[in-house]
Amino acid sequence: MPERTWSAAIADVRRSAARHKLASSIVAACVALSLAAIAWAGTSTGAAATPAADPVAPAFSLPVLTHSGLSRTGIRVSLRDYTGKPLIVNFFASWCSPCKSETPLLARFYRSEHGKVALVGLDENDVVGNAMKFIGSDGVTYPVGWDPGLMAASGYGVTGLPQTFFLDARHRIVDRIFGAVTTAELAKGIALATGGSAR
Repeated sequence: MPERTWSAAIADVRRSAARHKLASSIVAACVALSLAAIAWAGTSTGAAATPAADPVAPAFSLPVLTHSGLSRTGIRVSLRDYTGKPLIVNFFASWCSPCKSETPLLARFYRSEHGKVALVGLDENDVVGNAMKFIGSDGVTYPVGWDPGLMAASGYGVTGLPQTFFLDARHRIVDRIFGAVTTAELAKGIALATGGSAR
């Protein structure tokens, strides 16, 4: 009797293992067929994927920060001011170390090239006094928007500084630089924004 019980138990285990292998094989086959169907649907001529358009830059309108503080006349800097023009939007702050190496480059660029492409700085989460000293010491003459509440930064998905966005004349984002922008990146971004070629 004990031998018969052990034999029956072994037979049950073998049957269970066989059922498990069969079920696993069926599941694997279903997964493979599903993946193949998804791949086929994505490449079929009837449902050809179209490339995503460049995202439109979110609007912003912020008080102007000058070397002497916030504008008291209600002057603001906004995306609307540059309608129909390519634009570089640079997010920075006085407390940001990489911004300290980047800002003099942007200030020099603006002094020599601002007739070709506009540039706006947006000072994020900063203190007015520190921000004034920062833009003054680096010779910033381009418009700077004051954004202590990170409203513009949130709209653009900025989570770290500095970041620079290049917008074409329709204000679509054609390039985005994380970290301090270089001369080569400026040239590339401007070429994309203006439809020209990098110099």
